[in-house]
Amino acid sequence: MKIGITGATGQLGRLIVEKLKQRVDPADLIALVRSPEKAKDLGIEAREFDYNKPESLSKNLQGVDYLLLISASQIGLRKTQHENIINAAKQSAIQWIVYTSLLHAENSSMGLAEEHLQTEQMLEESGIPYTLLRNGWYTENYTASIPGSIQAGSFFGSAGDGKISSATREDYAEAAAVVLTTENHKGKVYELSGDQYYTLSDLAAEVSLQTGKSIPYTNLSEAEYTKALVSLDVPEQFAKIIANMDVGASKGNLYDQHNVLSDLIGRPTTPLSEVVKRELA
Repeated sequence: MKIGITGATGQLGRLIVEKLKQRVDPADLIALVRSPEKAKDLGIEAREFDYNKPESLSKNLQGVDYLLLISASQIGLRKTQHENIINAAKQSAIQWIVYTSLLHAENSSMGLAEEHLQTEQMLEESGIPYTLLRNGWYTENYTASIPGSIQAGSFFGSAGDGKISSATREDYAEAAAVVLTTENHKGKVYELSGDQYYTLSDLAAEVSLQTGKSIPYTNLSEAEYTKALVSLDVPEQFAKIIANMDVGASKGNLYDQHNVLSDLIGRPTTPLSEVVKRELA
């Protein structure tokens, strides 16, 4: 059974490949990537797979039975790119598609949700059996800003007291590998999140505890946070997306306490304190 992994050289994709290699013969894995040259270190077959070249996608899916569709990284282009992939999957007789979507996508106020919902609809209409891995937030999305926050003396955001049930990329990667290599997952929708929630004030307190410094959380409006990010050389369009995500967190979009993720992977999700410790190291 051949498994194709789109975006296999990305941060999540690489982790998923490593988790899959622990569960199946690497000869049964195929990295579907824009640049096969960058996939050489994965230790599996790599094929060129450019989402913007639909005429070549079907050919490079030949022999693939199961397809892991990791959502494309270019926000605003995802609908078209995912449509190209799903159409190619139909032409190539793919037996099953597993897609990484967004936590509670149908109820989310985040701007990111629209393209995920459009993709979910396309999968439903494709006639191909599919499974949705609705991933919550990556803890690393927040801990990556720790060095800058220490330098600034404060942790900034727009999430207010919103509860965030995040997990690490490795946690989500392990779930994807489990689903792809075990039975009875077709047709399922998995809402995946961390076991424990925190607020950004809690995150700031954890950073303060581990560094011995006072790093408070400062809540900003969406516009103020966008402006602050732009001042740190974050491109304006991306800054707007980040701020919108935080506002979504303030509305509970990143909160879920059903422990579906830990049930899938058979262990607790990685605690916030451990991820903070890794970042500080």
